Amino acid sequence: MNLQINAHNLKLTPKLQTYVEKKTARLDRYMPIAAVNIDLSEQNARKTTERQVAQITVRDKRGTILRAEERGGDIFASVDLVMDKIYRQISRYKGKQQKRRKAGGIDEFAMLEPVPVEVPAEEREPVLVRRKQFSLQPMPLDEAIDQMELLGHDFFVFFSTEDDNVNVLYKRRDGDYGVLQPDVLEDE
Repeated sequence: MNLQINAHNLKLTPKLQTYVEKKTARLDRYMPIAAVNIDLSEQNARKTTERQVAQITVRDKRGTILRAEERGGDIFASVDLVMDKIYRQISRYKGKQQKRRKAGGIDEFAMLEPVPVEVPAEEREPVLVRRKQFSLQPMPLDEAIDQMELLGHDFFVFFSTEDDNVNVLYKRRDGDYGVLQPDVLEDE
């Protein structure tokens, strides 16, 4: 297991590092972990009980990503809270995997047409402020839905095993899902 600890606006003391390492050492017992990234930070907040932030990102050997964040008045308490949260996520994820294996497969659901989104005009030209690279793990649609829900995102980019192409899964306003499937045009 590859463990990376990052501290922002906070000094990473040997005591804190040892504490985090001890807390994360047990994650391997619950699922095969490839990498764990812990971000510890101190942020300005109105409430002093929400200044210390601990965020954990866990990637297993199949490419599944679990993420949790907790805030507290003490960084050690924040680490405890975020670890409790990630253990609950691991338990929920493993339960879904077991149900899927027992069921012997998944039911396909009907894909609905995407809802057009109106983009408001702004006074200034938009500027690219961030570029993010990530690895794509081949997965079926149901696993991509689970990943998106576990991450808490509104969309998820994945490599579909069903059509051997990069797809974008998104959550619609009505709570259903939609998939964007690119069709590459070839020059004639």
